[in-house]
Amino acid sequence: MKIHIHISTQTLELLDGNCNVLRRYGISTGANGVGEENGSYCTPRGKHVIRARIGAGQPENAVFVKRRPTGEIYTPQLGAQHPGRDWILTRILWLSGCESGYNRSGSCDTMRRYIYIHGTPDSTALGKPGSRGCVRMRNAELVELFDLVQVGTEVEIRA
Repeated sequence: MKIHIHISTQTLELLDGNCNVLRRYGISTGANGVGEENGSYCTPRGKHVIRARIGAGQPENAVFVKRRPTGEIYTPQLGAQHPGRDWILTRILWLSGCESGYNRSGSCDTMRRYIYIHGTPDSTALGKPGSRGCVRMRNAELVELFDLVQVGTEVEIRA
């Protein structure tokens, strides 16, 4: 299995070992565009792997802070109580860069930037950039993807 993320079309594809597309999902990447520098809030490009799968068994809309479930379940009412909060919901696929000096090590390290594929509230627009650098997905689709991939799955992010 491999994942290809296409910034230009705001889609994520899951491919089998023969590069056949098994699933295609709408996503949202960084509102600031693409870039690898820490603090840029851009989505990093290049070759990555899934470093960690976080949240197995959590309910849809479970809220995560610092990769830990808070015990909260996202609702529109909770969202209204915390406007501006960057909601990380349901599951986390934490990415690690594979290209030294580009998206690994130093000030461009994807893992140290805490770049994830994660769930988002249903009211969040997908199909256009809007995140703080992560890749946002619909919660039900993320659960499906999460169950199909493992730690070490290759992820390529292309402009």
